Amino acid sequence: MPLSTGELRGPYEILAPIGAGGMGEVYRARDTRLNRVVAIKISKEQFTERFEREAHAVAALNHPNICTLYDVGPDYLVMEYVEGPTLAERIAAGAIPLDEALPLARQIAEALEAAHEKGIVHRDLKPANIKLTGEGKVKVLDFGLAKAFESGEPDADPSNSPTVTLSATRAGVILGTAGYMSPEQARGVAADKRADIWSFGVVLFEMLTGRRAFAGETISDTLAAVLKTDPDWSALPAGTPPPIRRLLRRCLEKDRKKRLHDIADARLEIDEAPEPQAGDRRRHGWLPWGIAAFFVASTAWLALAPFGSRSPEGSFQVALLPPEKASFTPVEVNTGGMALSPDGRALAFVATLEGKTLLWVRRLDSLTARPLPGTDGAYLPFWSPDSRFIGFFAGNKLKKIEVAGGPPQDICDAGQGRGGTWNRDGVIVFTAIDRTIRRVRAAGGEPVKLTTLDPAYHENAHYWPDFLPDGRHFLYLARSTVREKSAICVGSIDDQPGTRRRNELVKVNSNGVYGPSLGGGLWGGRAGWLLFLRERTLFAQKFDAVNLKLEGEAVPVAERVGYVVNTAFAAFSVSDTGLLVYGHESNQVGHLIWMSRDGKPSPAVAEPGDYFAPRLSPDGTRLAVGIADAQTGNFNIWQIDLPHGITTRFTFQSARDVYPVWSPDGKQIVFSSLRDGAPNLYLKAAGGAGNEERIGSPSNNVQLPYDWSRDGRYLLYTEHAPGTNDDLWVLPMTGERKPVPLLQTQFDETQGQFSPDGRWVAYISDESNRYEVYVRSFNGPPGKFQISSGGGTEPRWRGDGKELYYVSSDGKMMAAAVKATADGFERETPRVLFEARALSGGGGNFFYHYDVARDGQRFLIVAPTEESTAQPLTLVTNWQAGLKK
Repeated sequence: MPLSTGELRGPYEILAPIGAGGMGEVYRARDTRLNRVVAIKISKEQFTERFEREAHAVAALNHPNICTLYDVGPDYLVMEYVEGPTLAERIAAGAIPLDEALPLARQIAEALEAAHEKGIVHRDLKPANIKLTGEGKVKVLDFGLAKAFESGEPDADPSNSPTVTLSATRAGVILGTAGYMSPEQARGVAADKRADIWSFGVVLFEMLTGRRAFAGETISDTLAAVLKTDPDWSALPAGTPPPIRRLLRRCLEKDRKKRLHDIADARLEIDEAPEPQAGDRRRHGWLPWGIAAFFVASTAWLALAPFGSRSPEGSFQVALLPPEKASFTPVEVNTGGMALSPDGRALAFVATLEGKTLLWVRRLDSLTARPLPGTDGAYLPFWSPDSRFIGFFAGNKLKKIEVAGGPPQDICDAGQGRGGTWNRDGVIVFTAIDRTIRRVRAAGGEPVKLTTLDPAYHENAHYWPDFLPDGRHFLYLARSTVREKSAICVGSIDDQPGTRRRNELVKVNSNGVYGPSLGGGLWGGRAGWLLFLRERTLFAQKFDAVNLKLEGEAVPVAERVGYVVNTAFAAFSVSDTGLLVYGHESNQVGHLIWMSRDGKPSPAVAEPGDYFAPRLSPDGTRLAVGIADAQTGNFNIWQIDLPHGITTRFTFQSARDVYPVWSPDGKQIVFSSLRDGAPNLYLKAAGGAGNEERIGSPSNNVQLPYDWSRDGRYLLYTEHAPGTNDDLWVLPMTGERKPVPLLQTQFDETQGQFSPDGRWVAYISDESNRYEVYVRSFNGPPGKFQISSGGGTEPRWRGDGKELYYVSSDGKMMAAAVKATADGFERETPRVLFEARALSGGGGNFFYHYDVARDGQRFLIVAPTEESTAQPLTLVTNWQAGLKK
């Protein structure tokens, strides 16, 4: 059975799967004794004593071009962990130019030479057993282990592959190896170092031509070619130097007595060959073939882009899928995110494997990714300018972690983060819990506030900061409750809050990202591009980063880019080297499930959809919920007859209608609508007849309803106001309906819920610098009580008021027994009911992902479907190639 993350094999802690082969599973692991990362191969069978002796002899090899074997267990091998593609993956992208192939071949020869001097023969040299690191270094794998698997009998079955495998079906593995066998191996004759020389020649031929030297439709045909035919010498590039042609012919002599005698001679021939002319090398020579390998990798990681692989001037695109058995949601702000490193060599992203959400890193010259231990619950990663560190948010903290290894470090409290950026002076700028921007030293310290929300523009958030090249100025989104007033602006780390007038670049409701120009000249020297989203299309506009001015017209870059409406977040990232990565536009498809108190799920009778803020009717038979239109993305409110699964549309606006709340008799629904600009409160008969009635005080502030008291007298809602942020208000539902504030402080207070007896209100507040659940008096004895610890959102009461539920910051459904007394309010320590990671992170968006039946025995949850977590990323090289300069 596959091993799980965190499981131990001897002293080795499993970190993540790497792949599988005939021998068994291969994992990335940590040596707990030496605290180093290793690769561990788990065999399907127990090793023999003979194998262990051979393996220990191989472990004595110590050469920079040989992957070191560290340890041998009863059924596993522990080796040096090597990042990068195999030579087979490189060749699959096309023949390798001479100026690149010969240095690689020389390193392979040096590795064989070092082993032969110690009497160790590889016996299974092939491109799949050769790794290429990002620095262009060769690492030969599985040295000498083929011999350990030989039976030792002189008449051993020649159909058995020398590939390292303990599988009973060895003949099934030979196809990948037969083409590299020497003639003597194909005949079943004992092999010596000259077999490695033959294989070296086969590998070099394949590197230069991009085709197999010996190939056939069946194993027998391939072996026959090895024994009887010569390679197609005409396939060699015309510029192949005569010494290299001579070397290949001498390596591939079928009679081993005539074959090149020593691999050291091959190294000398390569050294003496005329230096080839360098081919066309782009800014990062590793990148074209490193990414091209994506097109041929037969792993769950990658798939061809459906819209074609090439764009003008050498730009091309590939679609990236998450690691095998993992899922990611790049178009998600609370549990996702991704970012290219500035040097364009790596991608950081958030992925979930076996219910555990971590930060992962993948080098773009590698076909594997690795999770970073200790980054549980990470989201929205961003890089340091030198590409050594990654900043991220988790557990209401701003954190950082070194990519090369080591534990994450806390930088400061952050609450629900909304973007961060890092300059070369070690300053991080990020959006804090109050939705304004702060700066802090990357080494840690107390954050300093840089911006305040401007009431003149009805601003309700400053999101998504991104440093400009000078490291002093940064882009950010000044988001307004009046959509037309939202704009990408420029701020400075030298600003004092409230003293600088808004420096607006472009009116748009999206994050803005700076991309340096790769074209040279004026634009390469002092300016670049401002990238932003408009109607799901990514645009770029020339931007003078010195004078902070846009020039020319915005031009489209990519369509159907993922976008989160609630936070105006467009899921894309660029590197300094011309790479672009973005998530695809898609409805965040979910399905409704019932979850019992012990965590057992059962489906609700409803079709999958993009559900938002569900609310059960008082009798529990109907559900009011926002559902997004698949074509427009606009939300309207629908009702679902839960016993029968019948869905009926309730509102019909082109503007967003969300946050439904039932009246206690089930005859009316209050909701929030953007039809008149800012979201305000509306009332409509639950049966659908009649017109919607605007209630409360019309305002340019966001108004979101959360609960209706059981006696029908009061509506509890949140209003976001400049200066006090999110406040709790009470709207009397009788008489003049004049609203009054319940909680109006400098902190956010939202998600208010009346207790069934109407005496108490449960709500969340960020007064402790993270969202926690509190209960305070409404019509009962004065008092205030904290319910959650370590973070909590989305409080709900049981129908009899004896239990309060909420979602913890790490995605658990919690229950706290509570009791109202004549003197006050009593509560017990909350306990975990079940894992609910799909629900975590709701505090920053202030909407509910679930509702609970009145008896507290079942929870109706909006859970993501597989389709909503498997959306690919699109990676584009040289994204500026097609733009109008």
